[in-house]
Amino acid sequence: MRIFLTGATGYIGSAVVDAALRANHHLTALVRTPQAADALAARGVTPVLGDLKVLKSYRAATEGHDSYIHAAADSSPKREEVDRKTIDTLMSIAAARAKVSPVSFVYTSGIWVLGSNAQTMDETAQPNPGQLLGWRPAHEQLVLQAAAPNLRTAVIRPGVVYGGNRGIVSDLLKNAQNGLIRVIGTGENHWPLVYDRDLADLYVRVASMPAASGIYHANDEGDETVNAIVEGIAGHLSMKPDVRHVPLEEARKKLGGYADALVLDQRVRGPRARALGWSPTLHSVGTNVPRLLEEFRRAQERAA
Repeated sequence: MRIFLTGATGYIGSAVVDAALRANHHLTALVRTPQAADALAARGVTPVLGDLKVLKSYRAATEGHDSYIHAAADSSPKREEVDRKTIDTLMSIAAARAKVSPVSFVYTSGIWVLGSNAQTMDETAQPNPGQLLGWRPAHEQLVLQAAAPNLRTAVIRPGVVYGGNRGIVSDLLKNAQNGLIRVIGTGENHWPLVYDRDLADLYVRVASMPAASGIYHANDEGDETVNAIVEGIAGHLSMKPDVRHVPLEEARKKLGGYADALVLDQRVRGPRARALGWSPTLHSVGTNVPRLLEEFRRAQERAA
């Protein structure tokens, strides 16, 4: 299968690259730097040097693929606009391709669009996003409603991703090694978590399986609280770090809406994802800390 991927050097996208190559798919990836292009080309990926904000820099290279995976996450103040334009561009190309051959479009959203809920939430749960991601559900619907004969569309909502040296959990590992972990709020809220390699496997399944469409939740269903995660990390270090609980109001002054996202209390289920045969290999951060610390160390050494 020929896959076109955005965000190939990002946290999620880089894991998708690994999974797609393991599955022997032909991958074309949009990257922003010559260094990233060279690194991917050395692995057998066809790189496209361009920028999501500049349509002409990548549009021609998107033609003729069997699947389009949008895993890029723009961090600029115009992230909503950039994301919408990317969807419109890739979807129009996918729709044209669907006139001659089956094609799939996979969009990356996130568990945070669901908001807090005392009950478990599966893929039928209604979004309740905060200010940070208030625009995201509309983009989900834009993708889902574009489905047509020969055009499958899907939305993946990853949980809090862990593994390697990037992401929220890796920040906790780094902070713990530096002697101080800051927890926003009480820490009794549950984070839905997913190992990066497990998440990438779901992307490849959804992109390639003819029956895969609609919304998929990607998390390990371990229902770990933030305090449990922190305690698990601290318990595997020779020097136990200090843990400071930061009141939400104080955290908002520095982090804005991101602070509210970090205190969401979510217990998420993904029966539709599991119906595809997807089964996470890791089900807990707290019980896999030695492995995660080693991955973190190796990733730091490679980045040095």
